Amino acid sequence: MFNRMWRRYLAAVMAAVALCVSAACGSSVGASDVPVVPSDGDVTIRLDWWGGDSRVETTEKAVAAFEKLHPNIHVDMEYSDWTGYWDKLAVQSAGGNAPDVMQMDELYLAFYGSMGSLLDLNKASKYLDLDGMDSSLRSMGVVEGRQVAAPATTAQYGVIVNNAVLRELGLTLPDTDHWTWSEFADFAGQVTEKSGGRIIGSLAPNNGYALQLWARQHGDRLFDGNRIVIPPETLASFLKLPADWAVDGVEGSRERWSENSAAALNDSDFGKGRQAMMITQATMITPYAQAAGTDDMSIVPLPQIDPGSRTMYLKPGMYWSVSSQSQHPAEAAMLVDYLINDGGAGAILGTERGIPANDGIRRALAKDATGTDRKALAFIDKIRPTLGDAPSITPNGASELDKTIIRYQQDVVFGKRSAIDAAHAMIAELQESIDFAS
Repeated sequence: MFNRMWRRYLAAVMAAVALCVSAACGSSVGASDVPVVPSDGDVTIRLDWWGGDSRVETTEKAVAAFEKLHPNIHVDMEYSDWTGYWDKLAVQSAGGNAPDVMQMDELYLAFYGSMGSLLDLNKASKYLDLDGMDSSLRSMGVVEGRQVAAPATTAQYGVIVNNAVLRELGLTLPDTDHWTWSEFADFAGQVTEKSGGRIIGSLAPNNGYALQLWARQHGDRLFDGNRIVIPPETLASFLKLPADWAVDGVEGSRERWSENSAAALNDSDFGKGRQAMMITQATMITPYAQAAGTDDMSIVPLPQIDPGSRTMYLKPGMYWSVSSQSQHPAEAAMLVDYLINDGGAGAILGTERGIPANDGIRRALAKDATGTDRKALAFIDKIRPTLGDAPSITPNGASELDKTIIRYQQDVVFGKRSAIDAAHAMIAELQESIDFAS
């Protein structure tokens, strides 16, 4: 039912976008003939993003500083929650009224990039410098050979450890610089056993980023362009992980796994100090520490099948993109450049959107940061020896990957399908959605 609803929605958006492209309507669909040069006199551009109150506050401060540096550029700001943002952007893009600068996510980048809705930022290279970030990170903003998005932040997967819990139980972490998945699961099981089930060891990973890393550790890939190329056996082992850990006591029980998978951060076992380790993005250390009421947390590398291999990569936390039909593409690019590369903006924005993509800004923030924020900023240097080339981005039609993974994991955990049957079904479903969107 959900997949059919998504297809109808996607079809409607694509049809509207195609209609506007063919009719050259509006100001944000299809290629623009507006030269990428600064305009004479005062201009107004629109900036749109998703996020909560903290993001609104920091972004408004950064934009105010930008406007002081560029008195002739006025920025109108819009924002929404996650769901409302994408609904609004789809309507705006189809109607030729997208914002000049928009926040973008990897799950939706291929869709908007392939529809011609986003400016090739190489055309604005005089006003936007992308050399301050890792080249593999920058490459994850490329769609069909065009740099249609500038990574604003980066995310790195790791294991956040609640050291206060381990001390309470009298447990000591093994060598986390070279640990395997079996060593991780064994240690996590000790936590659950020693606490009598009051505290669990960990939860199995359950999203697209984790699946990409799982595939890479097995010597495979998740996507190759518009094709799903992960072997069913590799996917099955990922889908089966939470079922195995529920049986082994790592997660407590399958019911506890299910409750945690659906829980908000503050309501989760890890957020309540009832879980020792959490496999997640490094930037989550501060909100989890605040929720659990302890700063005694650390971040250690993700377990690997072959410890030390170059299977990690820098995933964009989010991007900035410029509308292909912006009437002021130079000014829009200047705003993106400021938000990504300016030290003052970096100090204002901090890590609210993630670890800054600009290495210089990240190091400057790390130097002055304290506590868990400093640990998050420094983690990228910890895992740098295991970084490999970036994978293919999520193709058009697979933007619901995270929800799809959890749905099939639930089927396996509760015995509705075998892991291999779930893997075959999930591959077929995703490929059909990708083919439909292509």
